[in-house]
Formats: sequence, structure tokens, C-alpha cells
Amino acid sequence: MAMKKIINILSVAILGLGLVACNDFLEIPSQTKFDSGSIFQTEGRAEMAVLAAYPAGYNREMWYQLGMGTDEVISTEGLTNSKNQIGNYLLSGSVTGTSTYTSAYSAIEYSNVCIAGLQGMEQTDNVRRMLGESYCIRAMAYLNLVRYWGDVPYTRDPVATQTTFASSRVSRDVILDDMVADLQEAVELLPWKSDIINFTPERYCKESAYALLARVALYNAGYSLRWDLNTYAESSLKVARRDDAAKVKEMNKIAMDACQAVISRGSFSLSPDYKQIFLDLVNGAYNQESILEQGQYGTNCNVETGYTNGAFSHTSSLYGKSQPAMKINPALYFNYGDGDTRRDVAICTYAVDNNGDIHLHPYGGFYIGKFRPSWKTAIGTAANKRDINWPWFRYSHILLMYAEAANEYYGAPTAEAIDALKAIRTRAYGGDASKIGTIPTDHDDFRSAIILENKLEFAGEAWRRTELCRWGILRETLLENKQQILDIVSHSGAYANYDRYRIYTPVAGYFGFKDATIPYESVTKTQLTAEEIAAYTAQGKIVLDMNGKDVAKNTDSANLMGMFEKAADGTMIFKGAEGFATSSDASWYSSLFRGLRTIGSELCPLNQTSVIDINPGLEGQQLPGY
Repeated sequence: MAMKKIINILSVAILGLGLVACNDFLEIPSQTKFDSGSIFQTEGRAEMAVLAAYPAGYNREMWYQLGMGTDEVISTEGLTNSKNQIGNYLLSGSVTGTSTYTSAYSAIEYSNVCIAGLQGMEQTDNVRRMLGESYCIRAMAYLNLVRYWGDVPYTRDPVATQTTFASSRVSRDVILDDMVADLQEAVELLPWKSDIINFTPERYCKESAYALLARVALYNAGYSLRWDLNTYAESSLKVARRDDAAKVKEMNKIAMDACQAVISRGSFSLSPDYKQIFLDLVNGAYNQESILEQGQYGTNCNVETGYTNGAFSHTSSLYGKSQPAMKINPALYFNYGDGDTRRDVAICTYAVDNNGDIHLHPYGGFYIGKFRPSWKTAIGTAANKRDINWPWFRYSHILLMYAEAANEYYGAPTAEAIDALKAIRTRAYGGDASKIGTIPTDHDDFRSAIILENKLEFAGEAWRRTELCRWGILRETLLENKQQILDIVSHSGAYANYDRYRIYTPVAGYFGFKDATIPYESVTKTQLTAEEIAAYTAQGKIVLDMNGKDVAKNTDSANLMGMFEKAADGTMIFKGAEGFATSSDASWYSSLFRGLRTIGSELCPLNQTSVIDINPGLEGQQLPGY
């Protein structure tokens, strides 16, 4: 984007913020006083500026619009809605994630100012820490830009020091190389978690800087949509790694070593109970596994975690309205192995009616479960501002990044890489290592195992879309996913014995409701008789057709939104008639990933009017094909 635009963004979106960090209210200096002559004279005021940079680059689009369109999460918006279009790869110069792009450059400008100011101060331990934080904030912003837009305008200097506001696209390889170098410096500047009094994962420490370094290095070594930066010819589009094989190997080594540093330190560990990670998260507690969280302070961060990406809750219920605009891809439920405790955490199989009663939903109406409102002990600031931090890095990220990088660097998984994957799987099965299956020992199969494990471990946490691009398998994975959905509906192969009906009694909800599932009776046969349904109904039970109909009430139940209400006679009325796909003609199914191109969907185009048209340096530099 044009650098001139950044100043306006900062003026209205950052410098006037009131922040809450580490449970303290801080006053951010006014715009008229924001200059190195006043801010960077004292450590206290400098720290205010650094803390203000944290929310600057965060935007809900990253987990909302840009977090959909995967084999784990899909959109529930109407087909003409731009969010649905982004989530289904119907991209254009006007349909792209512009808010994330804008926020990233806000954080970059703020970080550039902080870095320049802090470098001019006496290098005390606290100043060094703040400098390391600023490097990390900038690196995270550039990582988000690169993973969604590829080659982007690049600056490392404050706008006030520049003589031109025009910037062309710069190779992502250059950008990520620089970010790796910055993060290598950041890990030297930042203290370990154990050396920080009143540590909070809302601020970078050495361990979280290592986590970010590993992530940036893996993207630097991975696949991406590339083209000829001289001609911008559509024919030059390809999904490939960078040409320098030695640099790819070096990046995998850097990622492996960064993760090893965190593992060796022992300051974070896997939570024995997967569900507890998210029970703690939604209630504002810091879990032993949480390495970096996005604190929900400031107008940029006071967003809809647990509302747009939670589970459905009726407006009149005790939890208040939760209106999911995204839901679980139906196939994800069947990807978890029997006994995998992560499934009923990542996937919420129920919704809450106006009386606060909890009802099961069919496969087509499952939601992201990790941020469900029923797990909170209070609503929060508001129903759409539930004060839930965003999880950036957990210790399980460290283990899986380590396993992946080691496999790539050595050409096969090491014993330590296998152990890292085993640890993740063992925790998933409640500590029972006998259930985790065989760990592959060759490169390709181990890589496939890592790709699957990332989906199961981090479902709904908004990494999947760009990770599939980084692995070079976006299109093939999404096409395989659509076929899997049809196989499930037709009871084919591995899905021959899945539940066709679930018989249940509604459960009364309450704040802090901890149950991940509601007791139900499974029925696998494809058709219940009218007599059988009547017998269940006489017992006060609901017969739910998991393919989309509450047959006991003869009402539709598995619409895309999962919205429902209680009728005057007390029966449940579910709105929407289609539900789970019954054939490839089902409109929600046929529209899924409808914009996916043979090549070209791995990145977003730049916004034509608000980015390209106002930056002379970007003339003629739209993503080829758009």
C-alpha cells in the first residue's frame, strides 16, 4: 500500500488507543506528542509506544475471512457476501482481505518508529527487551502479509524519514530473509520467560520469539505461488519453493534449532488435558502450553472471538447471542480417530436455544468449539466482545514445527522428530500411547502425518489455509475434501457405519458448562421406522437425523447457519432446508471452493482501489490473472 496511507491509519487507529496490558490501564501519548523527541526520552513512555504496537497488526479477518476455505473451516455467509467469496476463493481486486493488509502496515510503521527510537536510547535490559519485542511485532506483520499476498511493498524505516511514499512489490524471499535475521537478533535481546516478573504470554519473550522465528523460517523454506516479477505474465505463475536449495535447507535448520531451544529450556509443556487449554483461554487464564496470545485490548483487538467463530447461542439465552459466520467443514469430524479427545474440543456438536437448553446438531451444523460461549464463566464485555485472547503459538506448535523441520533437513524423521509427534498424539488420546498408531519413518509418509496432525491439533486456529499453500497442496487437498464429503453422505467405504441418527434429551446449560458432548444413543442404520421414532418421542427424546432433519419434529435442522428457535408449542424449529449434502447438486456443496483455480488461488490479489491505485509503485503489479 502507499506509505502515505499509513500515517492516516496510525492517526485514527493506533495513536488514540486506550490499552489494557498485563491487567494495567495505560495512557497512550497523544498524536501531537508522538515523536522520538518526547516518547523515547524515558523508558516508561517508550514502553507505552511498544505496547501500542501489539494490537496494531491484529485483525479479525485473519481468522475470519482469511481463516475459512479449508478442509477444517468453511463459511456460513450468503453466496453473494464478500466474506463467503473470500472463503471460497472467489477473489478479485475488490474482494480480498484489505483490513488485514492495512493493519499489518500499521504495525510495521509503529514498529519501525519504535525500533528507530529505541536504538537511540541507552541499552538497558528493559530497552533491549522492548527492541526485541518491536522486531517480533514487525516480523509477525510481514509474515502475515507474505502468507496472504506474497511479494508486497517493503520498508524498514519510519515514514517520516522517507523521501517517497511509493513502493513496488519486493520479493518475499528478501522480506523473509530479513525477518529471519531480525528474529535471530530478537532472541538475543529478549529475556527467557523465567526471567520475567509476572510473565504474560501477551508479550514476547525469548521462547515466543523462537517460535515466530521457526514459523517464518518454515514459510521461507516452503512453497508459494510465484511469478515473474519483471513481466507479471500469467503464464509465469507456478507453485514452487525458492530456487536456492541451500537456502531452503538452511531455513529448515534454523526452524529446527529454534524449536529445539524452546524444548531444551523446558519452560513450556503440553497440557495433559487438551480441553483445559481452551477452558483456560476463554476464561482469561494462562495455560502452561500457551506461548503467545494476542491480548484483547484496544479497538483493533476488541473483536468477535467466540462470537463470529464460536458456537450458536440464541440471543435470549443466558449466554447472549453468538452468531457463527463460519463453521466446521463436515468432513473434519470424521478425520479424528476413535478416542481422539481433540475432536469434541475442536468441534462443538451442539447449540443453545432461547431457554438456555443445549441441543445436538447434525453434521452440517457443527461449529468451531474452542471458543464456545458456554465454557465461559461470564459473557465478557459484551456478547460480541467476549474478551477471549487469540492463540498464536502453543507448545504443540513447537513440537510439530520441530518434527517437520527435522524431517525436511535430514530427509527423514529423526528419533527426536518421531518422539515429538508421538507426544502430540499421546496427549490427544488421553495419555494412552497404545492408541496412537504407527509413526512413519520415511520422509514422505512422515510429512503427510505432520500435515494431518496439524489439522487435527490446530483446527479452527486459522493457520490451515496458508499452511496448505506452504506445503504446496492447497488445490489437491480441497478437491479431496469435497469427495470425502460425498463419501460420508453415501455411507461409502470407511464411513459405512457412521451415526445416521442420534437420540438425545436436551440438557440445561449454565455458565462454565464444561461438557464437550451431550449423551446420545447412536443409530447407524439408514432408516428408522415411524413406530421407532414415535417410541422415542413418547419418552421425551428427540430423534435427530445427522444428515439434516429432526425427524421426531419433522423440521429441518442442518442449515449452514445452524440457527433455530422454539415455536409457541415448544417444538424446535430449525431454519433452512438443505443441511448436509445429499448429492453433488446440493447448492452449499456445489458452491464450496467454487472460485478455486487450477493455479492462482494460493494468494490474494491486492485491493485495486485502496492499494494499487493510490501507490504509483504498484502500477501494473496486480497478482497475475486478476
